[in-house]
Amino acid sequence: MLRRILITGGAGFIGSHLVDRLLSEGNWDITVVDDFNDFYDPSIKRANVSAHLSNPSYKLIECDIRDSGKLTEIFAKNKFDVVVHLAAR
Repeated sequence: MLRRILITGGAGFIGSHLVDRLLSEGNWDITVVDDFNDFYDPSIKRANVSAHLSNPSYKLIECDIRDSGKLTEIFAKNKFDVVVHLAAR
């Protein structure tokens, strides 16, 4: 059974490792929301997600979680089974 998960802050250290694990398990449709802010070096976060970008089970949305309109749109277009909130904002 395919499970759909949204991970906020999924480009960060913990979030990207969670994505690694879930992709290795299979049966996950993963959406990551991250704004690549400079809380820590955005180039590190981009490196964290680079290997995931070619995986068809992975989708990256660059946006700030404080943008309620964009989040509403994301939830309207997706039916998530799980939400993991790891964003620092």
